[in-house]
Amino acid sequence: MASGMAKFCEPVEEGAMRKSQQRRPEMRRVQESWSARPEKLVLLWLAARIPQWLGPDHLTLLGLAAQIGAGACYALASRNKYALLGVIACLALNWLGDSLDGTLARVRYQLRPRYGFYVDHMVDSFGALALMGGLALSGYMHPWIAIGLLVAFLMLSIQSYLATYALGEFHLSFWRFGPTELRILLAVGNMALFWKPRVHPFGGDYKLFDIGGAIGLAGMAVMLLFFTAKNIGRLYREERPVPSESSKIC
Repeated sequence: MASGMAKFCEPVEEGAMRKSQQRRPEMRRVQESWSARPEKLVLLWLAARIPQWLGPDHLTLLGLAAQIGAGACYALASRNKYALLGVIACLALNWLGDSLDGTLARVRYQLRPRYGFYVDHMVDSFGALALMGGLALSGYMHPWIAIGLLVAFLMLSIQSYLATYALGEFHLSFWRFGPTELRILLAVGNMALFWKPRVHPFGGDYKLFDIGGAIGLAGMAVMLLFFTAKNIGRLYREERPVPSESSKIC
C-alpha cells in the first residue's frame, strides 16, 4: 500500500517541479546607481572605439589584474605611503575592465549570458579577496575589519545571486550605490588617507580606515538584512502553497 501511494505521489511532485521551472523568470538587469546614466554613455563611447583585437575577455582579465594590483599596492603601502596612489590608478583600470567588458560584448553582439555571469562574479570574488587581503596587510586598517568587509561583501554577493535565480532580477546596485560609487569613495578615502591616516573623533585616536571600514561594514550588514527580508517576503507572497486534492491524499 505504501509503495503504491509513493508511486501515486511521484508524478505530482515531478509535475510541480516542472511548473516551478516554467514559472522561473528570465534574468533582468537592474542598475539604479547615481552614476548609471552618464557611465553608460561613456562606456558606449569607449566600446565603439575599442580595437577589434581587444575582446571582452581581455577586459575582464584587465579588471582582475587591476584589483589584484590594488591589493598589492595596499600591502606595499605599509612601507611606502606613495603606494596608496597606485591603488587609485588600479581602481581606475579595474573600473575600465570590469565595466566595459559587458558593454563591449553587447555592442558587438557577442553575448554569452551564462559564461559572462559566472566568470564576472568569480572574478569579483577573487578580486575582493585580493583587495581586502591587501588592506589587512597595509597597516592602515585592522585585519579583522578587513576580514569583516570581505565576509559582508561575499554575503551580499550570495544574496544577489540567489535573488537573480529565484526572482529573475540581477541588481547591480543597492540604494543607488553600485561598484562605481564604491570605487569613487575608496579613491577619495585613499587621498584622505595619504594626508591624514589617523583621526580623532570625540577625543580618541583611531585609524581613518578603521572608522570608514566600520561604517561600511555596518551599512553592508543593514543592506544584507533588509534585502534578504524583502526578497523572502516577496517570494512568500508569490509562492503561497496551494495544496491540491492529490497532495492531500499523499
